[in-house]
Amino acid sequence: MNLIFGCTAIVFALQTENINIYTNDEFISSFNVPEKLSYAALFLYAAAVVDFLDGFVARFFKSCSELGKQLDSLADVVSFGVAPGVIFYQLLRMSFIREENGLDISVLWLLPAFLFAAAAAYRLAKFNLDASQGYGFKGVPTPAAGLLVASFPLILHYGSGFINISEWLVNKWVLYVLIVVLSWLMISRLPMIALKFKDFSIKNDMPKIILLAIGILAAIFLKWLAVPIIFIAYIILSLAFKNKPTT
Repeated sequence: MNLIFGCTAIVFALQTENINIYTNDEFISSFNVPEKLSYAALFLYAAAVVDFLDGFVARFFKSCSELGKQLDSLADVVSFGVAPGVIFYQLLRMSFIREENGLDISVLWLLPAFLFAAAAAYRLAKFNLDASQGYGFKGVPTPAAGLLVASFPLILHYGSGFINISEWLVNKWVLYVLIVVLSWLMISRLPMIALKFKDFSIKNDMPKIILLAIGILAAIFLKWLAVPIIFIAYIILSLAFKNKPTT
C-alpha cells in the first residue's frame, strides 16, 4: 500500500497545469497550485500512515522478515524519495514559469530536484546496513524529509494560517537551497531521535512529548505550516537531547 500510494502521488504530481497570461507584450504571471499536486501530497501522507503501521501489522501476524525490511525501504524510496523529488521538480517549474521566458528554460535547471531522490535512496540503503539505528537515527529519516516536501503544495493550496510563505515556496533559489539542505540532512550522521516509545518514562520520552505539544499547537494556528515547524523542532530537539545511536 505504501508503494501504491507513492506511485499514485507521482501520477497526480505529473498532471499539474499552469496558466500564464500575456498582455500587450507585458508578461503577467498568475499562479495557483493545481489541486492535483495537492492530491499527490495527500497520498504521500496516506503512504506515511501505512508505513507507520506496517511494523504493528507484521508483529500482529508474526510475519516479520528480512524480506519485509527490504520491501519497506524499497517502497520508501518511491513514496518519500522519488515522489517528493517530482514535487520539487514541479515547484521549480512553477517558479520559472512565473518569470519572463520561463517556458523556454532548459530541463537542466529542473534536474537538481532529483538530488533529493538520490539522497533518499542512499540514506535508506545505509539504514538497512546499520543495525544500530533501532531507537535513534543517523541523519534525518527519509519519511520525515519526504513529508516536509509534501507539505509545500498543501501550504500553497490551503494556506498557512496568519504567516504567508507562499512566495518563498515558489522562489527557485529557496527551492534549490531546500533541496541541498534536505539531501544533506538525510545522508548526514546527525543524531536524530526515533519517534518510538521504548518505555513510558517521562524523562526518556520528554523530547517526544515536547514535539507532540508543538505539533498540536502549530496545527491549530498554522494549518499545514505546522509540518515545517514540527520538522525544525524535531531536528532541534534531537540535537538538544543528543540521543546518539550506538555506533
